[in-house]
Amino acid sequence: MNPIVYQGITMAVYLLVMLGIGFYSYRRTHNLDGYMLGERDLSPSVAALSAGAADMSGWLLMGLPGAIYAAGLVEGWIAVGLTVGAWLNWKFVAPRLRAYTEVASNSITIPSYLENRLHDSSRSLRIASGLIILVFFTFYVSSGMVASGVFYRSTFGRGYHEGLLLIGAVTVAYTLFGGFLAVSYTDFVQGLMMVSALVALPIVGLTRVGGVQGVVDAAHAASPHHLSMIAGASAIGTISALAWGLGYVGQPHIIVRFMALRNAHDAIAGRRIGIAWMIFSVVGAGATALVGLAYFHQLDTPLTGKAVETVYIRLGQALFHPIIAGFMLAAVLAAIMSTISSQLLVTSSALVEDLYKTRDLRTGHLRPDGHYVLLGRLAVLTVALVAMALAWEQNATILKLVAFAWAGFGAAFGPTVLLSLYWRKLTRQGALAGMITGALTVALWGPSTTWGGSRKEALFGLYEIIPGFALHLLVAVLVSLLTYRRSARVDEEFDQMKALSVAMADPDAASERTAGEGATH
Repeated sequence: MNPIVYQGITMAVYLLVMLGIGFYSYRRTHNLDGYMLGERDLSPSVAALSAGAADMSGWLLMGLPGAIYAAGLVEGWIAVGLTVGAWLNWKFVAPRLRAYTEVASNSITIPSYLENRLHDSSRSLRIASGLIILVFFTFYVSSGMVASGVFYRSTFGRGYHEGLLLIGAVTVAYTLFGGFLAVSYTDFVQGLMMVSALVALPIVGLTRVGGVQGVVDAAHAASPHHLSMIAGASAIGTISALAWGLGYVGQPHIIVRFMALRNAHDAIAGRRIGIAWMIFSVVGAGATALVGLAYFHQLDTPLTGKAVETVYIRLGQALFHPIIAGFMLAAVLAAIMSTISSQLLVTSSALVEDLYKTRDLRTGHLRPDGHYVLLGRLAVLTVALVAMALAWEQNATILKLVAFAWAGFGAAFGPTVLLSLYWRKLTRQGALAGMITGALTVALWGPSTTWGGSRKEALFGLYEIIPGFALHLLVAVLVSLLTYRRSARVDEEFDQMKALSVAMADPDAASERTAGEGATH
């Protein structure tokens, strides 16, 4: 049987499983809190793997292996920055955010949390946050749609638009009907697929290239410094790569998993599972690149140009039976779909919970939950259609917006989220000024993309998230100090958050620690 037929069968089974999970989640979703946040009932393992899968996308299986294949381990600094950033995010943000979103009027989105945390009666903070999410994520989703069409065309040799419509339709279907639970459960399965493939591929590959020595010989033949993370690295380049880790705290589609945990204590297990998943995944991606380098070097068929990004796919097809290779390909698709679905849901929540529902809150005419759930599903469909329209012509500039959007979210939300959790004096004015400063700094500092496809380097070669994050933090603190007025209600909620997060994380130490902290303002 033709290998493509085997791979097509595997992909069809995978897509049907995703739809099945969507239907299962649909049966369990009954209200807006369930649709947008799964009624805060995620286990640590589901939260951890779904956050990882939503984060990594196709970069983990194609971008990172391709970069290391071409340039060596010096390209691994981004993976180091992301892993450290994820650990810090789970350690310092997850427990407090889970507790504070419950204390702050049971907030179910990041914009609603910021509004409730800062008691912003003007709704300006919630609307500004919702608009930032809506604009950035529409293009972010579109980039994933482009990737799905390209993947389908390169794998099966069929039309780009056919793949765009097929993969987009399945992703939209389970997201639209199943909501947050469907996205989280499918991401969990997809995360398992990704890490399994990245562990199995280099292990099997080592048996075909002469073990570790074969890899070392091939790497030295490619470049004397291929196995070095230092040689060829510039200070600015390394700092910029590590700075990707700053972006985690500001990514709405990732930190929303923290809000959905059953309690703050689950963040401990979530951190351990999530970081273990990341370490196995990024190490597996690097090992895949090096084993692939050895394999194709020994065959005297080295990959060049854009083909280096297909090293994972080509190595899987060369080493495994077509059915197993189909599973490897499905893992790439899983990486793409997991990110699209997470971003679709967050964009839907921005439209319904943070923009549309805000009007009803202002007028005092709230509708039944079913009304907002229906609108949430319509919002998923609408955003997906707009994203597909943007992706229809496969404009390369959309793909370039991914790194820009990561910096934009990190700089627009990150410092304010951190300050809201650790500094009681943060004010609405400070948060709003900081968010605007961070977003504008990224836009002005970062690389400019034109519709002609050109892309200028960022100012001083420094990744734009660094100045954006720093200036946001500075402006938010300064404006908050100028506008701060002590609020007994804010202080009370802040102390409740600390007590709740400590009690859930370490019940024995809770009373002892909160007794001394409660009076410190």
